[in-house]
Amino acid sequence: MAIDFTLTPELDELRQRVRSFVEEVVKPIEAATDENDRGSIRSSIIKMRTEAIARGLWLPHMPESWGGMGLGHVELAMVSAEAARARYGPWAINCQAPDEGNMHTIEKWGTDEQKEKYLRPLCEGRMRSCFAMTEPEVAGSDPTLIQTKAVLDGDYWVINGHKWFISGARRAHFAILIARTEDDPEIPQAANSAFIIEIPTEGWNDVREIATMHGSLGHSEIVIENLRVHREQMLGGRGQGHLLGQSRLGPARLAHCMRWLGQAETALEMMVERANNRFSHGSMLSEKQGIQWMIADSAMELYQSKLMVLHAAYKIDAGEDFKSEVSMAKHFVANSLGRIIDRAIQVHGALGYSHDTPLAHMAQQARWARFADGADEVHQWRIAERTIKAWKEHGSLASAIGDLPL
Repeated sequence: MAIDFTLTPELDELRQRVRSFVEEVVKPIEAATDENDRGSIRSSIIKMRTEAIARGLWLPHMPESWGGMGLGHVELAMVSAEAARARYGPWAINCQAPDEGNMHTIEKWGTDEQKEKYLRPLCEGRMRSCFAMTEPEVAGSDPTLIQTKAVLDGDYWVINGHKWFISGARRAHFAILIARTEDDPEIPQAANSAFIIEIPTEGWNDVREIATMHGSLGHSEIVIENLRVHREQMLGGRGQGHLLGQSRLGPARLAHCMRWLGQAETALEMMVERANNRFSHGSMLSEKQGIQWMIADSAMELYQSKLMVLHAAYKIDAGEDFKSEVSMAKHFVANSLGRIIDRAIQVHGALGYSHDTPLAHMAQQARWARFADGADEVHQWRIAERTIKAWKEHGSLASAIGDLPL
């Protein structure tokens, strides 16, 4: 049998090093950071990153040739889950969204010149980036509807359009922008192209940062007016924007899940700790059946989530088709995250609802998980579609449910 869920001594040592780094460096610096002061946040991240580099915990997702640790997706799952036990853990090791996905994208689709100009400083932590695809006028889950238009004018593309919820745009040095370049493509998926847009630039207007459940920091609305970009700034080929986007979003969805595992496990730990230390109505909360059910449900969901993430990561590393597995993991882990955090808040009572614990902020972030990189319903639709197709074509559901050996 080839199935083995044990960690090699080297990987277990790495996992422990990441956990120690988060406990000894990230959490203390995080606690002293003024969340309302961007200068304070920036200074804190620099301190964390300086120590991360010193400890050899930098760019776990990138090859060694780019200064990374060269980890596969299964190995990355261990590191990302540990890093995400603190809010700024992924930032500290330079493995945060959207930069992480953009690094992979430029490495795969960029020219040598684009890699040197944009990927290298991104990997070195000297630049930030954003990914500009979502638009307010059309469904974000259907890139074939994108209305931002790019028209070729000599050696330049002239771009007009409207984007929003562009994470990190105000701190970004460049954007990967998806725009429609083809009027009558053979298939709808061949209408868009990708461009690297340096920020700031004339025609790129950051109108506002949209206030969300977790505040107004981070998600910009962008109006693009007659923005001229040289044809050499196209990323990938003409009409390949959809392919590029899907290539980026597949592994990126799983990377989100890896980080959500760390958040979910932290919430469960807090729930159990609270239950073991809170006395009410004659006994500890941990002795009450209603609380035990919450703990049991959360433990089972976290177990399922970890297995789904590990299997999807294994399929990516093995070079197999991973779309179904990542889609199922993204849906399940996002929903489990919300439920586990919500139970942890319930067990903490008013304390959990306050900002005296991280649970309230975790809950605000977790609600976003159910539509980021594809809404729940879109993933359910695709999962059902693949399941029906598998039965029609093969008389078996195996390919739709993981191709597992049982």
